[in-house]
Amino acid sequence: MCGVVGLFLKNETLRGDLGAMTAEMLAVLTDRGPDSAGIAIYAPAGVGEAKLTVRSDDPKIDWDAVAAGVGESIRHSVGVVARDTHAVLTVPADMVESAATAVRHQRADIAVMSRGEAMEIYKEVGLPADVTKRFEIGRMAGTHAIGHTRMATESAVTTMGAHPFSTGADQCLIHNGSLSNHNNVRRKLKWAGISFESENDTEVAAAYLTHRMAEGLDLGAALDAGIRDLDGFYTFVVATKTGFGVLRDPIACKPAVLAETDDYVAIGSEYRAMAMLPGIDAAKVWEPEPATSYFWTHQ
Repeated sequence: MCGVVGLFLKNETLRGDLGAMTAEMLAVLTDRGPDSAGIAIYAPAGVGEAKLTVRSDDPKIDWDAVAAGVGESIRHSVGVVARDTHAVLTVPADMVESAATAVRHQRADIAVMSRGEAMEIYKEVGLPADVTKRFEIGRMAGTHAIGHTRMATESAVTTMGAHPFSTGADQCLIHNGSLSNHNNVRRKLKWAGISFESENDTEVAAAYLTHRMAEGLDLGAALDAGIRDLDGFYTFVVATKTGFGVLRDPIACKPAVLAETDDYVAIGSEYRAMAMLPGIDAAKVWEPEPATSYFWTHQ
């Protein structure tokens, strides 16, 4: 099962409603995946800044102290906004990798969820409506977002096993389906120097695309390469700083529906996830073709 949603806004006047619309879309698909949920939301940081989203199991954690420790390591002040079990640390853009390294070295109890100039990732165990309420996703603005509600099959019900998965700056992936060759792909990526936070096959797909884009491919070309290298049945929704892409496997047995208007592009595992969107009655609605990559960007 599992449910995927995504919303790419063309109309800037809708950006203030991005979080609310994405959260509502995700809640509609609760019955496709009730064990955990997550959202990646893209909202540009300030000029010259980047965001590091981190998570702790400790409900009493002092995020200001964490930010101070990171700031001492990178010799620069660090902003912090706490949201339930997560926090967003704001750092100079050219220091975000150093800040992520500092968190990992200083605090083994803190997980780095994402990093980049626009992306924030929030995910937890629980029903989609409960998870999005905890993080106040409905109040967030941005340019585009993707979300996932999970029914665990290949790994345990844990926060780190939930989607989205991020393996590169401003890059993440959600997935409905299963990869059959993920262990082989994981080994090859480890040889290339990529590390993993979970045993989830979706993280392997995310890392594969990050690796191919680091080699110089754009998102569309990386998705096309995945058709050859990633075996299984799947619907991928991939997001980057400037937009998102969709890819189904050559058989396309996992459901997916796209809808496009002059104001937005939306994806859902089922049409009902998009039925509440403004102007949906006039949208072009279609099922993405098998083994065909689709992507939209703000560039």
